[in-house]
Amino acid sequence: MRTLALLLTTLAASLFAADVPRKSPEFTLLHDGQQKLLSQYRGKVCVVEFLFTTCPHCQHTAQMMSKLQAELGPRGFQAIGVAFNPMATMLVPDFVRDYGPTFPIASAERDAVLSYLNLSTIERFVVPQVVIIDRKGVIRAQSPPLGDANYQEEAYLRKLLDGLLKEGTPAAAAPPAKKPMTKAAATKK
Repeated sequence: MRTLALLLTTLAASLFAADVPRKSPEFTLLHDGQQKLLSQYRGKVCVVEFLFTTCPHCQHTAQMMSKLQAELGPRGFQAIGVAFNPMATMLVPDFVRDYGPTFPIASAERDAVLSYLNLSTIERFVVPQVVIIDRKGVIRAQSPPLGDANYQEEAYLRKLLDGLLKEGTPAAAAPPAKKPMTKAAATKK
């Protein structure tokens, strides 16, 4: 019976999980009283943590993202937090003060977040919801509506991010191809 319940839960999660990879739609963030677009981070590998400022799991994940930001930022990584719980805009300053994230924490309306995540307004979900976007603006990974502990684990995210950061690294310039010597040039030597 337990196996059947687990199978049904897994099947339901796969039916409601958003398709990845997919192009990241435009998304508007409210950060420090100004509207910003998610697309301004194109060219970086981004982890967007959709969070509730009052959620202990979200608070922990934000602290972990700060660590990843410090270590991977120079390689082209950008963490972004988006609070969408009731009164998020008002609660973000306290969240920033209490948890000290080293990356932008913005706010957005619940319906806009759910639309971005491809979740129905009546669908059950947990927070944090995590989305990973590659340098080209393609969502490469997304936590399922009912969560996945891997998206809150540093080792898992580090491995995933490392692969995406390497993908976008320009290849070392190849040395110019040597032109074959002509017979006349070879005889001059």
